[in-house]
Amino acid sequence: MSLERVDSALRDRPCQAGRMRRTVVVLGAVLTLALTSCAAEELPSAPRPAPPSPTTTAPVTASGAPAVTWQVGARPLPRRSDGFGEIEPTPPELVNRALPTKDLLPPPAGDRYASTIGAVPADVLARSTWQAACPVKATDLRYLTMSFWGFDGRAHTGEMLVNAKSAAGITQVFGQLFATRFPLEEMRVTSPAELTAPPTGDGNSTSAFVCRPARGQTSWSAHAYGLAVDVNPFCNPYTQGDLVLPELASAYVDRSNRRPGMVLAGDATVRAFAAIGWSWGGSWSSPKDRMHFTGNGH
Repeated sequence: MSLERVDSALRDRPCQAGRMRRTVVVLGAVLTLALTSCAAEELPSAPRPAPPSPTTTAPVTASGAPAVTWQVGARPLPRRSDGFGEIEPTPPELVNRALPTKDLLPPPAGDRYASTIGAVPADVLARSTWQAACPVKATDLRYLTMSFWGFDGRAHTGEMLVNAKSAAGITQVFGQLFATRFPLEEMRVTSPAELTAPPTGDGNSTSAFVCRPARGQTSWSAHAYGLAVDVNPFCNPYTQGDLVLPELASAYVDRSNRRPGMVLAGDATVRAFAAIGWSWGGSWSSPKDRMHFTGNGH
């Protein structure tokens, strides 16, 4: 039977064709035709796709960039009695986290490291957590822009507020991270709304100045002076007892499973900060603050 006659038969009797499979020999090849336009109850159900493996890397697009499989900040967590979110297992999409970066500033020209240091613009100060009660004057902060590599393999431009006396050193550190292609997911100024928002446990912004107390204390954090930087918090979680911050980052507590964006003892990131006199919270015994670099020891 010719292909034209097979097509005609299927058009004339579609549902009957859907209830059976016809095998036609054409030029020595076996062609199996099945109609899919009949009612769903007449066709066998398709198998459900297997759930993603916890060790599977993030899917990629046709261009090779990571596909967006997780919407950061979309799912608030129930709160614990200490005010933090409930600690939950890391979702499969974030076990090997490699989310793409959304550009807030123009990327660097020619994929070369570029940085700027300047007074904090009024509009940037207004969208930051700075207020008159903070332990540092606004005039003692500096606004930095710096190039960084994203997990998407592209160069981006980030922003940061830091103490004026550390500004040059911080641009030096991130220049070295850029040279080694150490990936960062995002780098932006923390907003006031983030301090009171329900915990979602999936943040991963590299940032410095945040006018807040130290975790679990009433004294000011080193971040409130612009003298601390948190690097890829999700990839480098804070732990103390049963507390993990961010709350969904438990998969990254195992430091033997090395993944991009992690800070490890003695690595290039630790050495770069040490060269400007900053210490690493990952070397503390309790808490372990693996994301945290500080210029005043706190």
